[in-house]
Amino acid sequence: MSAPAPQHFDDPAGDIFAMAAQAGRAFMAGDRPIVAKAPHLLEDLFGGGLPEAGHGAQVTLQRLIEAGEAGALPSGRPEFFGYVVGGAHPVGVAADWLVSAWDQCAAVNDISPVAVAAEQTCQRWLVDLLGLPPQTVMGLTSGCTTANLACLAAARHAQLRRFGWDVNSQGVAGAPPLRVLVGDSTHVSVWRCLRLLGLADQVTVVRADGQGRMDPGHLAELASAGTGGLIVCGQVGSTDCGSVDPLAELARITHEFGGWLHLDGAYGLWAASSPQLRPLLAGVELADSWSCDAHKWLNTPYDCGLAFCADETALRGALAIDAGYLDTPERKGRDPLDFRVEMSQRARAPMLWAVLHHLGRAGVAALVERGCQAARHLARRLDGQDGIRLLTPVVLNQVLIHVGDLRHTRQVVEELNGSGTCWTTPTTWQGIPAIRMSVSNWRTDVGVMDRVAGQILDTHALVGAAGPPTP
Repeated sequence: MSAPAPQHFDDPAGDIFAMAAQAGRAFMAGDRPIVAKAPHLLEDLFGGGLPEAGHGAQVTLQRLIEAGEAGALPSGRPEFFGYVVGGAHPVGVAADWLVSAWDQCAAVNDISPVAVAAEQTCQRWLVDLLGLPPQTVMGLTSGCTTANLACLAAARHAQLRRFGWDVNSQGVAGAPPLRVLVGDSTHVSVWRCLRLLGLADQVTVVRADGQGRMDPGHLAELASAGTGGLIVCGQVGSTDCGSVDPLAELARITHEFGGWLHLDGAYGLWAASSPQLRPLLAGVELADSWSCDAHKWLNTPYDCGLAFCADETALRGALAIDAGYLDTPERKGRDPLDFRVEMSQRARAPMLWAVLHHLGRAGVAALVERGCQAARHLARRLDGQDGIRLLTPVVLNQVLIHVGDLRHTRQVVEELNGSGTCWTTPTTWQGIPAIRMSVSNWRTDVGVMDRVAGQILDTHALVGAAGPPTP
């Protein structure tokens, strides 16, 4: 059986691009409940055997649209507070569609000049916007986990190089000792990266205060207790409560002992863009590397992680590669693959550039400040109401509330999420069950929070009145 002839993109049978655009606009614009409508249909819509002869493009796309209607969670709604998920800004979505049509491999300059030029501009803009050292370089990654991996690889490379050890050629077996100091509430992605880098057995946890901030005194004690290289991992916005480590003190202590300070700023680093919030991040510019996600608080579409490093030599030394097939006459200037873990990847930079160009300096600051204002407003509405209490002060855009025991907390979350009116997640903070609300959407404001506060209070009361579920 011969293979079917390839179809031209403007097949007269119908415009699949118009179909996709129409469905995408409807999904983003719709005031729909924040639930997956019919996830039980997905197995039939996606399942079955691989078609023998295939289907027409319109038939296939229509099936995908139906699957999205059945099983896509509308996480772009302003009432979505689960995990730390932004809501893609329309200009970012439009740029993302265009990038897919361009089909660029943003690995080396000669095969995607547009991606490299956009990335270089974004680096310059973001280093300035976030107040990082002017020599800082940036790599675009799939997310904060791989951004952490790139930065921590640079830290390992630089710290071992201090002792005459080339980790690229000599590996980690028999290497000089490295001490890695992390906070008590360090994100799990940092732990994953340390495992991948062969550093898991060299990690010591630094005590934290009641808001999860690293204790500088304990850090200094641990840093002075050993010899060899030193890597300290701090946080700019903890996952649960949004607290920020005492960054200036961390930098002073780390550098006093010749160490490398890496800051996980997955969402919190965006607060540096706001003159109003910047004082909360005092000393952030003193670190050696930073990780961040544009698809969180900046609200670009997924996926767009950012790895920043003040020492280009260390980052390139840890990540840069070469091969005969890469040595082309056209290969000139910066190659993105030397600044990240991934090699072949889509051109994320034009999408990032579009959101930054659209919002500008003032727009990014306003987006971040609006989220913080909304978070504080929700906290004021809930704290002290009907047995609800705030577990930590609202520092940035995370709200952590205690509504009762674990059973009650989970039931409130299930009722809220099942209603489709808002979506949130439970957690446990220092042994206390809680609901965490991450205000990361560009459309969330105090008006949205007034409605959400009423929904939370009503649900909390209904669950309490109903009592424990029947066994």
